[in-house]
Amino acid sequence: MVRVPATERKRFYQNVSISQGEGGFEINLDHRKLRTPQGKLFTVPSEALAIAVATEWDSQQDTIKMYTMHLTTLCNTSLDNPTQRDKDQLIRAAVKFLDTDTVCYRVEEPETLVELQRNEWDPVISWAEKRYGVEIGSSTSITGPSIPARTREVLVSHLASYNMWALQGIEFVVTQLKSLVLTLGLMDLRLTVEQAVLLSRLEEEYQIQKWGNIEWAHDYELQELRARTAAGTLFVHLCSESTAVKHKLLQG
Repeated sequence: MVRVPATERKRFYQNVSISQGEGGFEINLDHRKLRTPQGKLFTVPSEALAIAVATEWDSQQDTIKMYTMHLTTLCNTSLDNPTQRDKDQLIRAAVKFLDTDTVCYRVEEPETLVELQRNEWDPVISWAEKRYGVEIGSSTSITGPSIPARTREVLVSHLASYNMWALQGIEFVVTQLKSLVLTLGLMDLRLTVEQAVLLSRLEEEYQIQKWGNIEWAHDYELQELRARTAAGTLFVHLCSESTAVKHKLLQG
């Protein structure tokens, strides 16, 4: 008998479908309606998101590996809100990453890494400063750059234009990349997922090129980060009102 890990369970359904209910779009596993960990009916706001979630369930093989189902997990978080946070708390949590934003912290040596950070990260910071009309900057100080209060206010106001579902996705991506600046670049389609992930790991990639790495561990880590970041980004776009962005993503 094979013991299935707690994060895995045997696949118990043949077919996955979606249907429209009163509260939105539902996922059906054979004839059972999918429910959240807290027992709520699993209902999502858009058909495109429902299709994406259904694809996650349909692509599971003999065992259901929940740790690979990032869209389902984000929907569960949005529906159950296990940490009981409101919109303002979600926004503040995302903006707080500015204090320790990956692209704002710079090394003083070696010169090759200093130059790499300047060449790769400065254009993204410059884009964000122009796009939102704010000052962000960078610093080699251990305390990081001094972010002006107005910058926080502008970014809080910008994030407030997103709905609660999209904000759950934004905070998820910010946490993966440890960078609000890179996340904003992703949401605005200024960066691809691959670019954002590599920029978030610039120092690690530099060290690996210099000293080598445990190849399988590095590859797995990189793939995982890409998968989570891609899922979070797609989740935000599918939960946002902008049909133009949705169309661009789904056609791409």
